[in-house]
Amino acid sequence: MTPERVRIDQWLWAARFAKTRALANEAAGGGRVKINGATAKPSREVLVGDTVEVVTGPVRKTVVVREVVRRRVSAAVAATLYEETPESIAAREEAAAVRRLAEPLRFEGGGRPTKRDRRRFEAEREARRSRDLE
Repeated sequence: MTPERVRIDQWLWAARFAKTRALANEAAGGGRVKINGATAKPSREVLVGDTVEVVTGPVRKTVVVREVVRRRVSAAVAATLYEETPESIAAREEAAAVRRLAEPLRFEGGGRPTKRDRRRFEAEREARRSRDLE
């Protein structure tokens, strides 16, 4: 028997967006999950037909829920639980192309970076990360 509604953290874990239930809970609680455009808390319930936006690192996926389950399922079955929107697929491919062309983030130099170098490196990484999330 399939439930009508299930907690978003359970669904994210079951649909394999997160490796553990705790990570799914943290993602939902940290504002990286939206349901129908509204930021979701871990206890928010998801229904069939809801639009879920999940941000994992530089990747932002927008999916439509096709089925809700409480238990974790195989990767093949998990892929049938949702359908990614065409806009989301296009945006992900475009972002991946930009990341491939971008200069890699790494310290060029010998030995340990100075405090100034480390701060500049971290500022560049944060700027790139925030640009990827927009």
